[in-house]
Amino acid sequence: MSNQSSGLQEFKNLVGIKFQLYNSLFTSLPFHRIEKTGIFLSLLLTYCEEGYHKKLSPLQIIDDFFSKHSPDGTDRERSDILFRFVQYVERQVVLFDALEDAAFTSVNDMGGAGTLKHLSSEVVQYDKEKELKEKLKDYAVRLVLTAHPTQFYPGPVLGIINDLSRAVIENNAAQINMFMQQLGKTPFLKKQKPTPYDEAVSLIWYLENVFYHAAGKILSSLKSQFPDAVSDQNPVIQMGFWPGGDRDGNPFVKTATTLKVVDSLREAILRCYYYDVRRLKRRLTFKEVDLIIADLEEQLYQELFNPRPEAPLKIKDMLAAMGRIREILIYQNNGLFLHLVENFISKLRIFGLHFATLDLRQDSSVHVKVLKIVEERERLLPANYESLPETEKIKALVHLKPVTNSPFQDDMVNDTLESIRAVKKIQEKNGPLGCNRYIISQCNSALNMMEVYGLFLLSGWKKEALNIDIVPLFETVEDLHNASGIMGTLYTQEDYRAHLKKRNNTQTIMVGFSDGTKDGGYLMANWGIYKAKEELTKISEAHGVRVVFFDGRGGPPARGGGKTHRFYASLGKNIANKEIQLTVQGQTVSSNFGTVDSAQFNIEQLVHAGIANDLFSARKVTLNKEEESLLEEMAAISYESYTGLRDHPDFMEYLNVVSPLQFYSETNIGSRPSKRKNSGKLEFKDLRAIPFVGSWSQLKQNVTGYHGVGTALFEMEKKGKWQQVRQLYANSPYFKTLLDNSEMAMKKCFFPLTEGFSKHPRFGKIWAIIYNEFELTRKFIYKLSGKQELMSDYPIEQLSIQMRERIVLPLSTIQQYALIRFRELEHTNSPMKEIFEKLIIRCSFGVINAARNSA
Repeated sequence: MSNQSSGLQEFKNLVGIKFQLYNSLFTSLPFHRIEKTGIFLSLLLTYCEEGYHKKLSPLQIIDDFFSKHSPDGTDRERSDILFRFVQYVERQVVLFDALEDAAFTSVNDMGGAGTLKHLSSEVVQYDKEKELKEKLKDYAVRLVLTAHPTQFYPGPVLGIINDLSRAVIENNAAQINMFMQQLGKTPFLKKQKPTPYDEAVSLIWYLENVFYHAAGKILSSLKSQFPDAVSDQNPVIQMGFWPGGDRDGNPFVKTATTLKVVDSLREAILRCYYYDVRRLKRRLTFKEVDLIIADLEEQLYQELFNPRPEAPLKIKDMLAAMGRIREILIYQNNGLFLHLVENFISKLRIFGLHFATLDLRQDSSVHVKVLKIVEERERLLPANYESLPETEKIKALVHLKPVTNSPFQDDMVNDTLESIRAVKKIQEKNGPLGCNRYIISQCNSALNMMEVYGLFLLSGWKKEALNIDIVPLFETVEDLHNASGIMGTLYTQEDYRAHLKKRNNTQTIMVGFSDGTKDGGYLMANWGIYKAKEELTKISEAHGVRVVFFDGRGGPPARGGGKTHRFYASLGKNIANKEIQLTVQGQTVSSNFGTVDSAQFNIEQLVHAGIANDLFSARKVTLNKEEESLLEEMAAISYESYTGLRDHPDFMEYLNVVSPLQFYSETNIGSRPSKRKNSGKLEFKDLRAIPFVGSWSQLKQNVTGYHGVGTALFEMEKKGKWQQVRQLYANSPYFKTLLDNSEMAMKKCFFPLTEGFSKHPRFGKIWAIIYNEFELTRKFIYKLSGKQELMSDYPIEQLSIQMRERIVLPLSTIQQYALIRFRELEHTNSPMKEIFEKLIIRCSFGVINAARNSA
């Protein structure tokens, strides 16, 4: 039996069957009239499935259900029943999450393809030890945790999922029952928006409880398998952090927040070290080492509870102490417990005293405003600065002098300058890795980069001491197209080139998938990023610069998510791959890295992807010239198809009316506003990618994951190029991964939910355009792949999605019903209007959580 089919059987046994068994425990949950709720919910599910088969609308399905089972109920009484259904389904989703987490090591082959065990056998088989050692000198995987609002579980519920998973693994029925009861009493709603600091605390929980252990295990395993290849100077795994440093569009992040977050990161890693040292102390009871470990325990205790700012604990002293212990164990104690010491040393090298590197990020337009206000008071730039060409403006910026410390009238100016000054404090306390990069959103020019360089000089930094990476973020189709030209200008600018020299001639460039897909559709966004990376690699190499790409990826395929490691494994040598850097956002943190086992497995997949790509791949390029030409043509066709939809006069109004978009900001899941501007009218350009993609997901239409793909494939067949497309699909792992991810987005679509809008006088055409593109894409993917089902290459994920979608079908139906009823009452004073609004928002939690990577 293959690993995939045995994994599928394990999934059916450990998740499918157990879900049915444990689901019965919900009848004892402490809800009002819970027994009837459970029975009625299963009836409603049947009504939904049969109703959609008969082409009924959500309104008709819910009305039919109530006319049979609550014929005399008032609107308020019926809404009370619907709220109870929502509560029930929310907890069913939590149970399913916990069962999947518990089954992870049985369902996935922990020593199979893409793991370190697999890498070890490949290296030996192909005699690549020397190449591996060379690769690991500077190869790294950096996971950057971001607080983008796609996580609907509050902290206490995440804790219950964790405990429930453990109880399921241990088959402890009494504990399972107890945790299910706790789940029933625990609120899922956040009454207030989280602050940026709250978001940081939530993600620090994952650093302490998951990444600390998983990353340590991976580095120790690499060292034990390849002792000569892993360098002490390069720990291979790095962690990054955005909450508290990401100001882009978030007015609630202040310098005080930034400093509070880095203090919390330091405290958290010290706590981890303290507990680890206490555990080590119980094993290291031998002569000499007992004194060293006891002294280290005391130092950590003092640093945590009685810190002395004038003599802080330093990571080099901790490494020196552990190095002495290691020597004594090897030469005097036969290496007893050496593996425990090695594991702890690995953690020290990965996490230092910073735990994760905090990035600062701000929009380029803010920097322009700040410079303008500073100039009005300080007069540090030429009088004709505004009318100067870009090259002359850059010359002026690189000679800026520090401003006086007296505060400005404008809070934005003060916070921008203070945040840049705060980097020095962070580095003094947490080390240079505590904070060493500044990311520029909406970076449209070389001038945008040099404005940040100038702001550092204004804030008191000296050129020779500027140990900060200035990182452009290119996202829109146009920005990606212009990226290589912008970097070419910078590489020939004398001051910036001197700065790069101090940064090891390394330039990090961030590319964003979210806004690119929102702007240009799925195929064009991915093509634009691929082409930009190829050209940026070329121009960087030509100027002797080592380029590192940092991918801003979200959860779903539309935001660069899906089978991420397969993308990296599919790249040829025409794309720089010295490091893999990517953001891990919202649900992706809990779904892919929620437990130590899943985190270790998924980090290993990324580590392996970059190494295997270099060591074992015969591909010189990701796509040859003919393949590039073919994909470029398809991207252009898909772009035309997508923008035709995007620019339709009713497009935004359709999304606003039919989906829960307008209620996104009221879900209290993130500190950042859902729009870039506070204008009353909803404009496409102001809408953030997360609520945009998330709304299509809740609508079960997932437009940004496939729209334009079917049209592109259809046109290629019409032009007589179908055979070339088939060859591309068969020979290019990159193109196949693109379409695999499209299939995932499509698998989560369910058009019967909104089919009633096909006859709508205003929105019928829009609905038909979207539905027809979906059907066209599905038809041509089947034709291309020879498959008869979406995602049939990945049967475990396919079954998981099917089961999750069935669990939330009543929820999606209730949400659409509530939306329709809300629209009917929108301009009245009916008390039911507010109740339906709450129902819409409440349904969002379960629908999004069930999808696991929906926004």
